[in-house]
Amino acid sequence: MRALRWHGKHDIRCDTVPDPIIEQGRDAIIKVSTCAICGSDLHLFDGFMPTMESGDIMGHEFMGEVVDVGKDNHKLKVGDRVVVPFTIFCGECERGNFSVCEGSNRNAAKADKVFGHTTAGLFGYSHLTGGYAGGQAEYVRVPMADTTHVKIPDGLTDEQVLFLGDIFPTGWQAAVNCDIQPDDTVAIWGAGPVGQMAIRSAGID
Repeated sequence: MRALRWHGKHDIRCDTVPDPIIEQGRDAIIKVSTCAICGSDLHLFDGFMPTMESGDIMGHEFMGEVVDVGKDNHKLKVGDRVVVPFTIFCGECERGNFSVCEGSNRNAAKADKVFGHTTAGLFGYSHLTGGYAGGQAEYVRVPMADTTHVKIPDGLTDEQVLFLGDIFPTGWQAAVNCDIQPDDTVAIWGAGPVGQMAIRSAGID
């Protein structure tokens, strides 16, 4: 398959790489139909994020069609359309703190030293977050895919749902954290993509 790979600061290439395969029972393989570039990818491009390795596949905003599932994945079937969130999560957290899932980051101890607390495993975002291949590729392996997905109902286009993977929840969470009331006046600084999503989530026309 073809995939965008990081080879160093300011060096991103479209390379031919082996197709991903099922490695664990809860996995799924997704044929990517649409992906996006996140502002966070600039941290990788500019060499700001440590522990990237030459050949790492980038991308954490993607969606597509399920083409294979592991034997223990009973939530997905071949042909399902899904958006895959940035964070990989086991789904067993009693607090619902999926973005800091301690079960999905294969390098949790290293992340704990650098960040003070581990993040969840993240797609295409350095070996501090698990070293998982990202979705700027033709196919991607999704670990814990029975929980790490948003199933798309029939009749919705990729363009209508792609942002559910990262950018829309980021803006929505900002609005939720502000506890906006119906008679509040809201000001949002920065009208980039996340700002636009925060505006919409705040109920502003």
